[in-house]
Order: sequence, then structure tokens, then C-alpha cells
Amino acid sequence: MNANRDCKILVCIPAFNEARAIAEIVKRSRKYADDIIVYDDGSTDNTYEAATAAGAIVIRNPENKGYGVAIRSLFQAAKEQDADIMVTLDSDGQHDPDQIPQLIEPVLKQRFDMVIGSRFLNSNDKDKVPRYRSFGIKTITKLTQAASYAGITDSQSGFRAYNRNALSKINLFEDGMAVSIEILLRAKEKNLLTTEVPITINYAIKDTSTHNPISHGIGVLYSVLQFVSLRHPLAFYGLPGIALLGVAAFFLRNVLHLFSTTGYVSTNMILISVGIAVVGVVLLATAAIVYTLIALLKGKIKNSG
Repeated sequence: MNANRDCKILVCIPAFNEARAIAEIVKRSRKYADDIIVYDDGSTDNTYEAATAAGAIVIRNPENKGYGVAIRSLFQAAKEQDADIMVTLDSDGQHDPDQIPQLIEPVLKQRFDMVIGSRFLNSNDKDKVPRYRSFGIKTITKLTQAASYAGITDSQSGFRAYNRNALSKINLFEDGMAVSIEILLRAKEKNLLTTEVPITINYAIKDTSTHNPISHGIGVLYSVLQFVSLRHPLAFYGLPGIALLGVAAFFLRNVLHLFSTTGYVSTNMILISVGIAVVGVVLLATAAIVYTLIALLKGKIKNSG
């Protein structure tokens, strides 16, 4: 039972074919929460039955829709349950439910909107991460830092806590694993206060859910680029456009210099210059159009509100 009786805490767990571990996770999490909500994402095993028997509220989807859909549904469920704090953790047993108190402490005492459990803050925890995972997570985190919080160390952690303010302001659209990044991008956009606390991941557990690291990385990269292009269109499209126009001018200068000194007209260089200039102009036009559309949309939303 939640020791903070004036604060409603929900533990929300996305699950897919985790009948082996889900009951134990639910039972251990109950010590720190008012309710446990499990989102069964089209499991073909006994995940639903095991979670229900352990005392969880189970949202059951007949089809596997993806991690993003699960997290989005859990956000909505937490809002409907009028939660003060929502904690998310994985269903495969790698996260330790007994670390929930240290995860929510910054929310309760320091008024942070979102807390991320990071496996890279303590040297002992960091050393337990397999090298290939560490490389992939750190690479994705570096990309995420550029568009969100510069100080985060573990952008892929699913062990997180959100307060009521974060739940009300973070609106999600991603269906897949890139939702972890989208949350950070949306949180930064809304100026939410975010911090990290150290957690320990249990990598000794067998048969945990895995995702293709290449497709995962591509999906995350696409999500970051998409977000940046819409939030900063002048920089995302405009700066490359200006740079390409500069390159086109350089080629044109060489063409003119060659013609003035030798009388030779370099058709190839002219074509290259024109082609690069056209791409530059298209990028500048795109920057102007996207910026205008977003400004109009924001104005419309503001007026309607």
C-alpha cells in the first residue's frame, strides 16, 4: 500500500507474453502503489490471467500494437484514474520494483515533473550493461540530447515516474519503441523539470523481450529528426538551404573565373551549380512554408483556447 496516503500512485506496466514474470512484479509493486495497471498488448500466453490473479487492473488489447501504443494507453489510464504519480516499469523482471521509492522521491520532495531511472549514473550499475547495449543506448542518447535534455544519460530507460503536470502535458503519437524518445522531446517542449536517479538492471534474466537494434535505432533517429524539423523548421531546413546556396555560388564563381581566363564554358560545373542551387531554394521554401503553417496552427490553437 502507498505510504503517501495523500498522494495517489499508480504503477503501470506494459506487457507482451510475460506470464512468467508479471505476477511477481505486480505483487512486489503493490507495496508502493495504490493500484497496478497492466497493459496486455495482445499476449498469446497467460499474461492476462497471471496479472489479474496477482491483483492488477488489466487493459487487454487483442492484437499486438506496439510499445508506444501501450505507453500511450497507460498515460490515458493514469489520467482517468486521477493519479498524482504514474510509475512505468518493464514487465520482464529486469527492473527492480523495490527501487520505486527512490524513483518517486524527487517528484514528491523536489517537485520534478519526470524522473528517469538511469543505469549509467553509478559505476557498478554501468559496468553490468553489456557492451553492445551500452554502445547503442549511448548513441541514441547522444542524438536525443541534441533535441531535448543535454544532461540525460539513459534515454531508453522504461523505468520512469511522472507527476500530474507531466501526465496532463505530454501527448504522444508514436506506436513503437521510439515513444521513449518522444516523451523526452515532448517534455522538453513543455519545459517540464526532469532529473535522473540511479537504478540497477538485472541482465541475468533469460528470454527477455528484444528488438532489432538496427531498426530500433533507425526508428529513434527518424523520431528525433521529425520532431526537430517541426519544432525548428528554419534551422532544420533553412540552414542547409543557405549552405547549399553558398556551395552553388562557389561553383558558379569557378565557372565565371574559368570563362574569364580561358574562354571555356564548363557545362558540367554549371549544371552542378544550378542543381545545388535548386535544392537550396527548395529547402528555404520548405522552411518558410513549414514555419508559417506551424505559426498559423499555434495561433489557431491559442485563439480557440
